[in-house]
Order: sequence, then structure tokens, then C-alpha cells
Amino acid sequence: MFEKLSQILIPIAGKLNNNRYLTVLRDAFMLSFPLTVFGSIIVVIINLPFLKGWMGESNLTAFQNLLNIAPNATLNIMTMFVVVGIGYYLSRSYKVEPIFGGMIALASFLMLTPFVLTQESGATIAGVIPVDRIGAKGMFLGMIVAFIAAEIYRKVTQKKIVIKMPPGVPPAVAKSFAALLPACITLGIFLIINVVVTLTLHNNLHDLIYHAVQAPLVHLGSGIIPTLIAVFFVQLLWFFGLHGQIIINSVMDPIWNTLALENYEAYSKGLELPHIITKQFVDIYTVGIGGTGMTLAVVLSILFFLKSKQMKQVSKLALGPGLFNVNEPVIFGLPIVMNPLIFVPWVISPMIVTLITYFAMSTGIVPPPNGIQVPWTMPLFFSGMMGTGSLAGGLLQLFNMAVVFVIWFPFLKIIDRVNVRKEQEEELSQAAIAGKDQTVGM
Repeated sequence: MFEKLSQILIPIAGKLNNNRYLTVLRDAFMLSFPLTVFGSIIVVIINLPFLKGWMGESNLTAFQNLLNIAPNATLNIMTMFVVVGIGYYLSRSYKVEPIFGGMIALASFLMLTPFVLTQESGATIAGVIPVDRIGAKGMFLGMIVAFIAAEIYRKVTQKKIVIKMPPGVPPAVAKSFAALLPACITLGIFLIINVVVTLTLHNNLHDLIYHAVQAPLVHLGSGIIPTLIAVFFVQLLWFFGLHGQIIINSVMDPIWNTLALENYEAYSKGLELPHIITKQFVDIYTVGIGGTGMTLAVVLSILFFLKSKQMKQVSKLALGPGLFNVNEPVIFGLPIVMNPLIFVPWVISPMIVTLITYFAMSTGIVPPPNGIQVPWTMPLFFSGMMGTGSLAGGLLQLFNMAVVFVIWFPFLKIIDRVNVRKEQEEELSQAAIAGKDQTVGM
């Protein structure tokens, strides 16, 4: 059964893993990761519960106003980073000048972004971009525009519709002139699109894409059933030795990150969090307990309760990395990959934990994730507290780890008995060989 299943899944997973656009999308989100983590750390600092009693309300407000520039310049404008990343990495994959691809993608996105005009004494003094347009609300339009803009830019460039400068011109100048015509053509196309949409539909593409594409997809992705399906396929792909997170998250990350941004925007305004399932929900409560499959509980149960020398050796090697959610030593050392005895707990435990976590948050026992970016290597308990802004978030992780232990333990005992029997047979065999050697020597 596993062999037939692998013959079906591995080619599909390979195509997804090697898909140019999914790879670019994954790398673009990772480009924004260090920036948004910095903003998240500042959000945690300015919302520490003891600050109000220590500083006083007026001083705390002044303190928050001073530091709020950090999340405003990182988390709140995440779409801009993703747009630049898509343009950059897609252009680089085609071996055309990537920095111009990133900048042209950003300018194309802004070309479709409605500016709000501010007035003073009846005169227009400035055009302002609403922050939500370059944050959560503009995420899907930003991704679509970035891919199209980068494709137009590279096609025009590869067709040699460029201005070539003489050999003696400095490289930076030559590259700028080479990008001039592709940039003008690309931006001109998006300017025409904006004019046509504005005049014919009396609307803007931001609102059209948001209501027609983003809102339905986000609503679908925020459901528990699609999330369970995603978690199932992550585990299934890992069982066959394929990196399930990279493959499945490449598809789901745009939705989960958008949900996280919407939660963060509500959290920063003191509003009720609209979503339970976000990027942090998936990362903290299915990866943040020892890595994929939450194997920290497996490592600890082997160390304290099992007898197999081989399994204990693997667990000793895996404990350190597992505390920081790196669990390849367990996946390939136990092994988990292609091990029929482990298939059931490996697939079932993350799905059960996902249901428990969803129930705990939907009933109000634990707050939903607040949208703050938490590094996936953040140890257990601390990541739960940071991701939810509550001690209950960390305690839920500990409870989930206990659930994983209960699910895994019967299967581990079976494997332990098999391994102990093999180890005893090997010891007896080696002792017999040693006894024969001594007899021959005499």
C-alpha cells in the first residue's frame, strides 16, 4: 500500500516542490521574515502586562507611541516586502537583473493602489496610501501584480527591447538604461489597467480582487477542515521523506499569512481577533513542539521509559535540536520515514492536537494567535506565550505534548520490544563468536 501511495504522491510532490512560482512565493515570504520578527518583538515589549503599573498610563501611552513606528514600518506594510521579493526572485530565476524586477513589481503594485488625498483649507496638500492597502487587505493583489509585472519585465528584457550603452559606460549606468524600456512598458500597462478599471467600473483593483479572490480564499483557509487536510498531507509527505512543510506551505502560506496580518491589525487596535487559524496557529501548535509531528514528546518518552540502546542513542542526539524544533535526527534516525509501525501516530497526533487547539481557542479557554511573528525555532512554551500574548498559550502547548505522548507511547513500546529483542540476539551472537575465537586460540 505504501509503495503504491508513494508512486502517486512523490511525482506530484516533486512537481510542487520544483514549481518556479511556488518557490518564488516561499522565498518572498522569507524575505520579510527578519523584518516582521523585529516588529513583533517590539509589539511584545510595548504590550507587556506589567508596564502599566510600573510606568503609569500616561507614560505608557507616550512610550508606546514612540516605539509604534517599528511595527508600522515592518508588520503593517508586509505586502510591500512580499511584492519586492516576488519581483526579485522571479526575475533572478529567469537570469535577468533581479533588483529592477523587484522595484518594477513594487511600482506596478502602487500604480493600482488608490491614494487618499488630504486637504487643508480647501486645497489638496498630499496623497496618502492607506496602510491596510499595503498590509493584509492588499496581499493577494500584491502577489498577482508582482508575478505579472516581473513576467512582463523579463519577457521584454529577453526580447532585447532595451537601450544598450557603449562599452565604456559604468555598469550601474548601463543596467539602469537597459531596464528603462522594460520598466516603461510594464508600468505603462498597469497605468492603462488602472485607468480602464477606474473609468469603466468606477472602482479600484484592490477592492475588486479583495472581494472576488482574497476574501473567499481567506474564509476557506480559516476553516478547520482545510487546515486538517493540510496538516494530513504535511505528515504524509514527510513519511515518504519529502519536506511536507515546504510543499504544502508554499500553497497555504499566502492564506495563512493574510489571516495572521488581519489578526495583528485587530490586535494592534485593541479589537477582537477575527481568526483562530493563522500562520502562527499552524507553526506554534504543529511545529513548535519539537518540529514536524511534535516529536519532542517522542524523544522524551524514549529517553525516560524505553530500553532499546539504539533508540536511546538517537533520542540523545535529537534532544538538543528538538528543543529548538529541529527534528530531522528523529525523522531519519528512528526512523519515521517509511516505517509502517509509526505511520498511525505520526499522521494522527498532529491532527488530534490541531482539533484540541482549535477547540481551546474557539471556546475562549486560550486566546487566538495575535498575529505576531514568532521564530519557528522558539522553544516550547515560550512560543505559545508569545504567539497568543497569554500564559494559557504556553500551557496549551504543554498539554498538547502530553496528548502526543499518550498517542505515541503504545506504538513506541512495540518498536522498543522489537529492537530490544534484536539487540539481545546480536549480543548473544557476538558472545558466541567471541567464545569460538577463544576456543580456537587455546
